[in-house]
Amino acid sequence: MTTTAVAKPLFKQLYIQVLIGIALGAIVGIVYPGFATNDWIKALGDGFVKLIKMMIAPIIFCTVVSGIAHIQDAKQVGRVGIRALIYFEIVSTFALAIGLIVGNVIRPGQGFGADAANAEAVAKFAKQAGEMKPVEFVLGIIPDSLVGAFAKGDILQVLLVAILFGFALMVLGERGHAVRSFIDDVTHAVFGIINIIMKIAPLGAFGAMAYTIGKFGPGALGNLLGLIATFYFTAIIFVVVVLGVIAKIAGFNIFKFIAYIKDELLLVMGTSSSESALPQLMRKLEKLGCAKSVVGLVVPAGYSFNLDGTNIYMTLATLFIAQALGVDLTIGQQLTILGVAMLTSKGASGITGAGFITLAATLSVVNPALVPGMAIVFGIDKFMSECRALTNFTGNGVAAVVVSWWEGALDREALDRELS
Repeated sequence: MTTTAVAKPLFKQLYIQVLIGIALGAIVGIVYPGFATNDWIKALGDGFVKLIKMMIAPIIFCTVVSGIAHIQDAKQVGRVGIRALIYFEIVSTFALAIGLIVGNVIRPGQGFGADAANAEAVAKFAKQAGEMKPVEFVLGIIPDSLVGAFAKGDILQVLLVAILFGFALMVLGERGHAVRSFIDDVTHAVFGIINIIMKIAPLGAFGAMAYTIGKFGPGALGNLLGLIATFYFTAIIFVVVVLGVIAKIAGFNIFKFIAYIKDELLLVMGTSSSESALPQLMRKLEKLGCAKSVVGLVVPAGYSFNLDGTNIYMTLATLFIAQALGVDLTIGQQLTILGVAMLTSKGASGITGAGFITLAATLSVVNPALVPGMAIVFGIDKFMSECRALTNFTGNGVAAVVVSWWEGALDREALDRELS
């Protein structure tokens, strides 16, 4: 006897619940601003942010260590793995850079009218960071003890420990396999905690949106909508220009490729997860003429190393929060976003709330005083998750075709036939 899966009613789906929370929060903020700025309403959004912040250190440690282990696996595959990793890092850097450029030009957070106390705290921290000597900054990255970094929640120190730990496991080779497996299991458990925390996301979204609108007025909606529009605009520019040029060099048209995977893109849009259409994408890429061995390596690895949409989101959201709090990040701090986001974005694809967690980690490193500003963007984060997933998905599909072409393992006749 076979059983069929029954779809959840709409009101039981987390996505719908979050949307309801956002809508109710906006209405309460506009109609009852006094109630919306109550400490208990504010605590709903702040409490959710604190729960997310609580998980940053273990998530960053596990995903970075696991990511380095995957690099070792890719290297064992040989030349294809090395070329895929080189491609991923180059394209990811372009995504981060475009996010920074657009964020600085459009400045969607300008004029938000943020809390003066928060702005003062951020400005004070920025001034202290600017006065810090380079040697003091470098020494500050080194924790007093191995567990001290986790106790303090210093993400830069956690990153250092994770990188050292990951490379130590690489040196161990097969002897480190058991530890790597344990880290992978811990990673699943940690993300299990995140899934539990995400159950209260609708309450957090309601509190964050109600307080934001009640505190800063309905005009704040304009800034938030501006951030959403800026993010979608930047993602489109990245796909059309950056991926379009790469596709042209490899000998195919990006618009024809998008049309070819349109069914999978619609599935990704409906689930907000780029992993939901993974099997279908791999089958279509093989039909397109990509070598099965290349597809089997590049596409799964891309979900850890080639998160273009997530990278764009992190740079734009970080700049938005800084602008909303009235602080201009220095060139050094913006370059720090590039380096840190390159690490924090690894290994979290397809996990509900992962984009928000990687944003929290990036803010913690660039300027810890910016972390409370996450509550400003939390209410609209769901509206950007689909675009993140679509951009990640398209980028990984293009990567498989390009690496196949680079390897000389692309059936050009099949490519032309399927895309036409």
